[in-house]
Amino acid sequence: MTAFDPGKPDGANQSLEIGLPNGGSPELGRRYEIPARCGRAVKVQRGQSLKVINPVGFQVCDFWIFNTEDLNEYSSMEHLHTSLLSVMPKVGDGIVSNLRRPLMTITEDTSPGVHDTVIAACDHARYRQLGVEEYHDNCVDNLRQALLAIGHRAPAIPAPFNLWMNVPIQPDGRTAFAPPVSKPGDYMTFKADMDVIAVMSACPQDVTPVNGEGTTPDRLEFQVDAA
Repeated sequence: MTAFDPGKPDGANQSLEIGLPNGGSPELGRRYEIPARCGRAVKVQRGQSLKVINPVGFQVCDFWIFNTEDLNEYSSMEHLHTSLLSVMPKVGDGIVSNLRRPLMTITEDTSPGVHDTVIAACDHARYRQLGVEEYHDNCVDNLRQALLAIGHRAPAIPAPFNLWMNVPIQPDGRTAFAPPVSKPGDYMTFKADMDVIAVMSACPQDVTPVNGEGTTPDRLEFQVDAA
């Protein structure tokens, strides 16, 4: 059996070709697009803010944060649950790392605040479980490619913070996939508590209603603003 390599994509798409220059350094105040089904990574310095925008409203964003100085420190949903005693972060909450340190803090959320921290990112194996035999774009490979595009390799595949993803949790613990309740133009803003690399994937899921019903995966946008 081949050893698992967290940094090696199972396939490829445009994500490998759209890395920001200078290792992911953005032009402050510039609006960037994340094409449908793709991922991008961006450096955000301490004190700067990252705005993630949902132009169409129904598009989910799988979101990860890495410590720029050591990518082995990254956003951890299991540690976040302990920190917040909640599975749904809100404005004012810090997104903590696997070392229990705040990486970024949510400062704005124009949506109803329904997001997910429970479901793993889609990957090649997940689509095979869903009956898709050929390769399908997926968020895990978008993470890997987005980091490769700025000169890094994913040291692990952390559970994502799924922005705008609607996963109702029933009293008996059951979960389900429901369409997002966000609207066109909704956005979230995160202030960096340290120098970080944020990775965003415009989730390619089109088998379950994660990205709405009767819709197809669409683009996202982002920008970094000065402290």
